[in-house]
Amino acid sequence: MPTKPGRTDELFDFASRYLVAGVSGSARLNAATGRPLYLTHGDGSRVYDVDGREFIDYNLSHGATFLGHNHPRIREGIEKALAMGVICAYETEYHSRAARLISETVPCAERVRFANSGSEATMSAIRLARAHTKRDKILKFEGHFHGLHDYVMWNAHGPARAEFPTYPYVPLLVESAGVPKEIAQFVIVVPWNDPAAFQQAMREHGDELAAVICEPVNYNSGCIPPEPGMLELLRAETTKHGALLIFDEVLSGFRMAPGGAQQYYGVTPDVCTLAKAVANGLPLAVIAGKAEFMRTFSPFGPAAHSGTYSGHLFAMLAVIASLTEIRQDGFYPAIFAKAERLYGGLADLFASHGVPVRVQGLGARFGIYFGVTKEVKCYQDCATIDGDLGYKFIRACFERGLYFHNYGKLALGHHGFSASHSLADIEETLNRVEDALHNL
Repeated sequence: MPTKPGRTDELFDFASRYLVAGVSGSARLNAATGRPLYLTHGDGSRVYDVDGREFIDYNLSHGATFLGHNHPRIREGIEKALAMGVICAYETEYHSRAARLISETVPCAERVRFANSGSEATMSAIRLARAHTKRDKILKFEGHFHGLHDYVMWNAHGPARAEFPTYPYVPLLVESAGVPKEIAQFVIVVPWNDPAAFQQAMREHGDELAAVICEPVNYNSGCIPPEPGMLELLRAETTKHGALLIFDEVLSGFRMAPGGAQQYYGVTPDVCTLAKAVANGLPLAVIAGKAEFMRTFSPFGPAAHSGTYSGHLFAMLAVIASLTEIRQDGFYPAIFAKAERLYGGLADLFASHGVPVRVQGLGARFGIYFGVTKEVKCYQDCATIDGDLGYKFIRACFERGLYFHNYGKLALGHHGFSASHSLADIEETLNRVEDALHNL
């Protein structure tokens, strides 16, 4: 426990003089603790803060550090890139080698383009779809998050609806000030896992759509998998109406299979976006898709895409290291064994202590829905989420060396474990959670 109490508060006070709200990005602030986590280092499943505390980490760089902190393969790749001279905005042999690995691993990835963030990747994928189809509208799903650019800043968060006056369409709720209201005419939102709503929307607007974009597993809302047949329906309807199907696999990529959700469910989109785990925390995003669509990008086609930092060499070497690791035999059986123990163990502990909560997970990511006891199939199923109980749980875990991150009292959030988490880590986690529940 703390050896230097107060260092976090000192740093936060200092940071608040120079950084907006004292953080480099709004999501860095843990709403449950009121502070960001100031680290000295991380290693494997653990992070260490400036007050001498050690945490078993279930945030993992908001999902990016899939292999674990300070992974030896990633370190080796970065050291190799560093020795080459911090090359930026030039091509090397490692760019095409990384692209080949992605193409061999991800089903839709006949061609690859590199970007810098998930937001940039989804923005570019939507631009590609509009340029290819010569249409402007997109359809997205309630509770699905696709980044911070204006065209997707709708209905990913916020309070659940009290009613549904416009079925099948979810009333548009903008996620940020500064988004021009005129953009609303280009966006349609429907509920997730509601085939009837989606089919009606496609009958009425399908021929106007450039793309349908979704999280194939809605990890932004904790963990809401697609109902059987949902992804197949998306595939059939977009093909029928000539719209592109975009899977945003920024969070789902590699979590349950090397090829992500599209491999796991056997449904191949036209285009997908990857980030976070693709380079184990190095800043990189990917737009990947079928060759006929990807040729819409310049210089072949009319859709602009480039960037000085796109495909930075540090990230390229990290991609090669990361994908080499996850493609090894036995990697995913170990992930699923740990998932079964963690999710089942958490559910049993909550039940034994009478805490109303639902635990849902797939592969290495999961959601904890406080105040919810039935299966969560869509965003609206979380109308009874108990944010205060969630805060208390996260603070109690924090005091016992478990780090869960919270984005706001009503935010569903998402958690995960890494390949570096051992079964012993899982058992220790469950022991600490049980101790936390005694005081909850």
